Amino acid sequence: MKIKAAVLRKMGAERPYTQSKPLTIEEVELDAPGEEEVCVQIKAAGLCHSDLSVIDGNRPRPLPMALGHEAAGVIVEVGPKVKNFKVGDHVVFAFLPSCGHCIYCQTGRTALCEPGAKANGDGTLLGGHHRLHQNGQDLYHHLGVSGFAEYAVASIHSLVKIDPTIPFEIAALFGCAVMTGVGAVVNTAQLKMGDSVLVVGLGGVGLSAILGAKAAGASQVIAADISPYKLEMAKEFGAQEVINSADSDALEQLQKLTAGGVDISVEFAGAMPALDYAFNATKRGGTTVTGALPHPDARLSLNPLTLVGQEKSLKGCYLGSCVPLRDIPAYLELYKTGRLAVDKLITHRIKLENINEGFERLAKGEGIRQVIVFD
Repeated sequence: MKIKAAVLRKMGAERPYTQSKPLTIEEVELDAPGEEEVCVQIKAAGLCHSDLSVIDGNRPRPLPMALGHEAAGVIVEVGPKVKNFKVGDHVVFAFLPSCGHCIYCQTGRTALCEPGAKANGDGTLLGGHHRLHQNGQDLYHHLGVSGFAEYAVASIHSLVKIDPTIPFEIAALFGCAVMTGVGAVVNTAQLKMGDSVLVVGLGGVGLSAILGAKAAGASQVIAADISPYKLEMAKEFGAQEVINSADSDALEQLQKLTAGGVDISVEFAGAMPALDYAFNATKRGGTTVTGALPHPDARLSLNPLTLVGQEKSLKGCYLGSCVPLRDIPAYLELYKTGRLAVDKLITHRIKLENINEGFERLAKGEGIRQVIVFD
C-alpha cells in the first residue's frame, strides 16, 4: 500500500534543519507482511538523539532510509506463521529484534542478539527483507522499525504486546528512552537499594534513568549536564542535587556532595568529556555505565591503573541491557502505579509534517521528548 514516511537521503545536512530539511515526507510503497511479520499502524513515535545521530552523520546508516525507532501502534494485518499476535493488538517496538535462537538470546542477553544486530546494520528486517520501496528502489529500515511513517511492517521479534489502556504517546517512549535509561541503572549497573547515582546527560534517556534510580531505591540521585534548562528539569524528575558539568570545579562539587564519589555513574551525553567526568566521579569499587552513541572516531583516554588499583568498572549498555518481552511490560506496570512518571518526558507533540522543526529543536537542546502523534 501507499503510505507517507519521513525519508533521509543524505547525512550531514547543514543546520538549521528548518531550512535544509534533511527529512522529506514522501509517498512510498509498503509491502504486505511476510512470514513472522505484521503491519502496524503507527500511532505515536518519539524523536530521539539516535535518530539525530543518523541525520548529522555521527551514526552512519545505509541510505535512503525511512527513519524512526521509538514507536507504538496497533496491528492491522498479520503475515504467515505469526503466533501470539493478532489484528487489534497494541504494541511497542523494540529497536533491536531478538531472534530467540543465538547464544545471546538463549542466555538472556537479547541486547547482543547477533542476527538482530546484523539486520539493523544492513537496514533490513530480521529476515533480511526490505518491505519499503519507491519507484522500484528499496528503502532501508531504521533499526527494524522505521516509525516516522503512517504504517510499518516489522518482525514479530521486534514487538512487545502491551496493555491497550496505555496511551500510545506514553507507550512509544518505553521502546527506547525508558527501556534504555531505566535498564542502564537496573540491569547494567545493577543498582542496589541505598546506592548513590550520578546521571550525566539529561535528555529523555537520562531523565528516564533518574526515574529508574528513584524507583529502584537509590539513596541519592545527582544529575549533571551543561544545560541549565535540563538541570532544572532534573530536579522535577527527582534529582536531589544538580551540577553543571562545564564548571571548572564540577568534580570537586560532586565529591563534596558524596564524600568522595558515587556508587554508580550513568552517562548518556555521547561526548568524551561527559564520560570522563562520569568515570572520575565514580568512587573506588563503583561502576560507570555508558549508553550513549558518540561519533565512531571518538576515543576515551583511560589509565588502566585506575581500573586495577581502585577496582572500578566501566561498562557499555545497549537497549538498557533489557529483555524487551520481560522488561517493557514490567516498566509499564511501574508507570501505571505512578512509580515511573514518564508522561513528564513529553514536552512537545507534533505532526509528521513538522519533523524537521522537531529535530532542529532537539539539536538545540530545547525540550526533552517530542512525540509525533498520528491521527
